[in-house]
Amino acid sequence: MHRPLADQIRPHTLDDVVGQRQLLGEGKPLRRIVESGKIPNMIFYGPSGVGKTTVARIIAENTSMTLHKLNGTSASSQDIRDVVAEIGSFSGIHGILLYLDEIQYLNKKQQQLLLEYMENGQITLIASTTENPYFAVYHALISRSTVFEFKPVPPEEMAHAVARGFRLMGEQIHQEIRLAEGVCAWIARGCGGDVRKAINTVELIVLSGEHTDEGIAVSMELAEELTQRSNMRYDKDNDQHYDLLSALQKSIRGSDENAALHYAARLLAANDLLSVCRRLLVIAAEDVGLAYPQAIVITKACVDSALQLGLPEAQIPIGEAVVLLATAPKSNSAYEAIHLAMADVEEYGAPDFPRHLQNKHFDGAEAAVRGQHYLYPHDFPNHYVRQQYLPDLLKDQVYYTFGDNKQEQAAAAYRKKILEEDQT
Repeated sequence: MHRPLADQIRPHTLDDVVGQRQLLGEGKPLRRIVESGKIPNMIFYGPSGVGKTTVARIIAENTSMTLHKLNGTSASSQDIRDVVAEIGSFSGIHGILLYLDEIQYLNKKQQQLLLEYMENGQITLIASTTENPYFAVYHALISRSTVFEFKPVPPEEMAHAVARGFRLMGEQIHQEIRLAEGVCAWIARGCGGDVRKAINTVELIVLSGEHTDEGIAVSMELAEELTQRSNMRYDKDNDQHYDLLSALQKSIRGSDENAALHYAARLLAANDLLSVCRRLLVIAAEDVGLAYPQAIVITKACVDSALQLGLPEAQIPIGEAVVLLATAPKSNSAYEAIHLAMADVEEYGAPDFPRHLQNKHFDGAEAAVRGQHYLYPHDFPNHYVRQQYLPDLLKDQVYYTFGDNKQEQAAAAYRKKILEEDQT
């Protein structure tokens, strides 16, 4: 049976692990914990192919505890009970270490099966997940564990693993692999920090290389073709999706059109046009707002055009909307105002309307004041007249404050003018 190169090249010591120097370098926290020999419950969080499983296996294989391995995608409640059943037995005399990959796929009840035994130390859990554990893992289990975040491997470190992969492939097939200049660096940059993906790409490239009298020739063109789009580590259901949308919005909010275009391009390269369109409409209302009210109209037109055109042409109106929003003046005054209003609705519910705002109807016999007594603003100068609009309970609340931009200051000046004239 063929054994993938990524599995063959898997490190056996912490020093061999590519990347994660912030955790595994000399004197770093995870390294000190491992070297102490006292292994706590741990959760490794990070994207695929960055060493979570490898580090967990290295830790597990260097302990006297009985090791059990489960994967959240296939483990059943009975599998967990079978592990628990070994507590107190001869095989579990030195304790039980459970390595649980993809823990986010276990349901709450399955995760709860482990809690009691984790707390008293009869089971030590090392779990890994590609999703944010604070959302994907049961909070009681989180409170009994230490979370370590694994980062994508930087290209300069990835290049060493790629070169090693080519050497190992050459030894296996007993042929020299002749690489064009820049191949290793290209793969290292193009795999989005995913070591497994990079090594799989190496294997695919060698199998596709041109056989010559001097060995297997790997051209830059071949490397570019087989590495294409593999750097788009993206899943609409995981953190990468929300991180990209967050980065897009924060870049526009920060008036950095270049960064905003970069993140929009990454979303479009992943064919996620709908998410980009929805987020741009939100940004137009939330971050540009009343500083440039036409922004949402123009953005809506760009979004409609993009959805009608489809990719790749949709990139053009999307780019227009991104640049417009990033370079437009900013105001979140309306955003803040509606959130304050929503907070009062949450707290106070639905207080009675002022009588003069209600639809016309007859008052009951118990009414202290008969009649609606509504003042029609269009009958007064400047189409304005003072009267109470908020419910009595909230009559003095102020939700909206005029922003300091030209558009809202003009509205503020107009408001001041009609109020002053109303008093004369």
